Amino acid sequence: MPRAQKGAARRQAKNRWFQKAKGNRGARRTQWRKVKEAVVRAGVYAYKDRRLVKRDYRALWITRISAACTQRGIQYSRFINGLKLASISLNRKMLSEIAIHDPATFDTLVETAKSAVQAKAAA
Repeated sequence: MPRAQKGAARRQAKNRWFQKAKGNRGARRTQWRKVKEAVVRAGVYAYKDRRLVKRDYRALWITRISAACTQRGIQYSRFINGLKLASISLNRKMLSEIAIHDPATFDTLVETAKSAVQAKAAA
């Protein structure tokens, strides 16, 4: 009689992999080797894209701030530099939200940044 190799534990381990491969088509959800390849590759993409989402949001916030600055007659880079010179530490997400939902406050931020840049240039 052949020796049992793992038995139920192996089936349970495989079933966990097959559960992760649900939603794939064809061999990628029915054949053991293809299931392993598909699940590992999906994990790699998931890891990578969790970081790319952060990059994409930051680019969106910068685009929104840049558009709001252009409407008020200042470049994005000079605006950010002016905020740093004025010791105003707001992240780009909050600046974007202010630009959209509270234009009056954003106007005061732009004026503060402009005056800080001019004061630096005069000194």
